[in-house]
Amino acid sequence: MDTTTEAVLYHKLQLWEPGMESEEEEEEEEETAEPLVLSLRRSRSTPGNKVVWLPGAWARLLASLLLLAVSSSLALKQLHRRESPKGNLGSAAPPASRHSHHPGVYHHGAIISPAATCSQLGQELLVAGGNVVDAGVGAALCLAVVHPHATGLGATFWGLFYNSSSGNSTALTAGPAQTLAPGLGLPAALPALRLLHTHFGRLPWPHLLAKPAMLAQKGFEVDVPLARALAAQGTKGLCPLFCHTNGTPLGLGAKATNPNLAAVLHQEALASGSDLAGDALLRLLVRDLGLEEPPARPTPSLEPALQLPMPQGVLFTTPGPSAGPELLQLLESALHSRTPSATSCLSLLPTAMTSVNSALATVDSSGSMLLLTSSINSSFGSGHLSPSTGVLLSNLVARSAPSAWACPLILRGSLDDTEADMLGLVASGTPRGAKAMTCTLLNHLAASQIQQQPQHQAQQRPTESPEVCGQENLLQVVVHAEHAHVSSVPRGCCPFQGY
Repeated sequence: MDTTTEAVLYHKLQLWEPGMESEEEEEEEEETAEPLVLSLRRSRSTPGNKVVWLPGAWARLLASLLLLAVSSSLALKQLHRRESPKGNLGSAAPPASRHSHHPGVYHHGAIISPAATCSQLGQELLVAGGNVVDAGVGAALCLAVVHPHATGLGATFWGLFYNSSSGNSTALTAGPAQTLAPGLGLPAALPALRLLHTHFGRLPWPHLLAKPAMLAQKGFEVDVPLARALAAQGTKGLCPLFCHTNGTPLGLGAKATNPNLAAVLHQEALASGSDLAGDALLRLLVRDLGLEEPPARPTPSLEPALQLPMPQGVLFTTPGPSAGPELLQLLESALHSRTPSATSCLSLLPTAMTSVNSALATVDSSGSMLLLTSSINSSFGSGHLSPSTGVLLSNLVARSAPSAWACPLILRGSLDDTEADMLGLVASGTPRGAKAMTCTLLNHLAASQIQQQPQHQAQQRPTESPEVCGQENLLQVVVHAEHAHVSSVPRGCCPFQGY
């Protein structure tokens, strides 16, 4: 038989019936004498092209197809695993969850801040493969654009970072307030944030500056906190950036732009090292103010956090001149004098504002946390808007009081237990942060003791009466059972995002 031109044709699979076995054996004996060749050529009516049924060949073909399908499925699964996020916060899109959670509870990581736009940016950085430092620093730069009444590149920063991989807690310290010119504080935001990112960040520095620069260039919507501050402040010194053409302040939903600030952020992205962070901004400010040279330079630093051993674990906070030492004294006194009992802490938040600050918190499900707080002292700081940079300078100067608003705290359940629950608290908008956080922490401990519930459940239970959201808030982050939890006191006052 000519095997190069002829083809074998096949019938459909036939059902086996008794009595067919002998016929099949005879057919198979005839067929095995001829080689099987599959051809794409149309068959011809020749004796060699008889229609046959080959159960053995079909079985082998079906087995091969089944094996191919199984192998392809396993290969796709393996490829998915390789492309999935590594560690706690990866670079791929978040996987679909098979179960749902209450608002503020996430599998991987989360961020809470005073501005929805900045919380969204923090989440995007987490999903892009960044860690909590990347998300926190990026969100802080975003707040410097969209919340100029409370923070900015002219602000002073304090921070508290807990690294779950090493078990170390590090404080970002601003150092003593310094004066740039009479009544004007020395800007320290960029050197502080760059220092923190250089040591603990993962994404490239320019990546963190890209969206804040875009918001400043293309515009952002005035949200409720900024609209309230503009209505209370008026327009003195803030036009034309935050004013309508008729001189009235921008209202809720209006679009604001700050192209000079965008240029500063773009230039900062080109800085070759952390030691040069903020230099370009400082040179422009010196020129605006008619100074020959800056009288001082910012001196942020990274230091070991203060620690307080407690029956419930270990508490970390920032050293002086922040309010961290005051916080530890209040807690020691409260813990030695009585058993913690749940009380309302909201009365400690509203006060005659002598300082204004902004705070944010980021957390991942492994227990790493970053708490950041910053201030320009008063609403809109000194009110001096640098014309060439779009930066509002603070009035935190050398004679200013210690940073009573800066006392972030982290409570780790146990240093020996790698899966211990974690709690983080940071105050926003109140100079009585130490008292407010002491009260909140005591409530947290009391709820854990009395109700015998996991920490995150005590945090999520409604213990405070509903209040109108103002500038005074406490941000809370909790890690429990490999999940990240974020919330605020009063509840629902700060936007959060996670995945």
